[in-house]
Amino acid sequence: MTTASEVTKAPQTRISSVGAASVVAVGLAIVVGFGLFLGRLGNNEPLLKAKIVGRETTSSGVVTLATLDLATYPDSMAGEHGASGGAHPDWVSYGPSTNIWVPANAIVRVTIRNYDSATPLNSAFYASVQGTVGGDALFNGVAASRVNAADVAHTFTIHTYPTAGQPLLDVSVPLPGVAGNAPNAPGSNYPAPSVVTFSFRTGSSGRYVWQCFDPCGGSGYYAGFGGPMQTLGYMAGTLTVGGGNNA
Repeated sequence: MTTASEVTKAPQTRISSVGAASVVAVGLAIVVGFGLFLGRLGNNEPLLKAKIVGRETTSSGVVTLATLDLATYPDSMAGEHGASGGAHPDWVSYGPSTNIWVPANAIVRVTIRNYDSATPLNSAFYASVQGTVGGDALFNGVAASRVNAADVAHTFTIHTYPTAGQPLLDVSVPLPGVAGNAPNAPGSNYPAPSVVTFSFRTGSSGRYVWQCFDPCGGSGYYAGFGGPMQTLGYMAGTLTVGGGNNA
């Protein structure tokens, strides 16, 4: 696998049983709490549908091929909240929507353009690519399975709801930041983006939670977690697989 200076293969790491248990407990609490929250609230954000572009042959047969384009911003003035930024114009955000639909039994090719600078991860666990086809991603065109935790701006992390009745779907990809002093690109309010591309495989229909696990919420929240990180339409959302929208 080709690597660049800012992306590396994941090293072998030993984690103590206490440390591992703590990580699992905290992660489960976040997923359970957020899952219950979404279960009661639903998602009223505009629906962003992956585009079905064809079929692809895999080792298990021919499946649907779809593409999905997302972006992350240092504010909320470029996505679904409009040019004014809505209620929280200074909150970091995903766009064009956090309410995502993808087809069932498909390979989904995702491209995320990140326009935000780095906020170092609290946990290097999220610096590794997880759950993608091939176990890696393309970072500005270079394939790698891990990036430097200090260079991450956001993550795209899909969780399976902690309930039975739907296939497991756990995907996490780090998004390296742009330079903090990078000038805006010509004709844009943002610098040239860092571009990350990866694919993941869906099973049968289900509904999932996704969110960012980089502490990008700002200094007004404990350890950078809170605000946009726990709010639909910013750094958190839902992923619906198949169902009534399936092709």
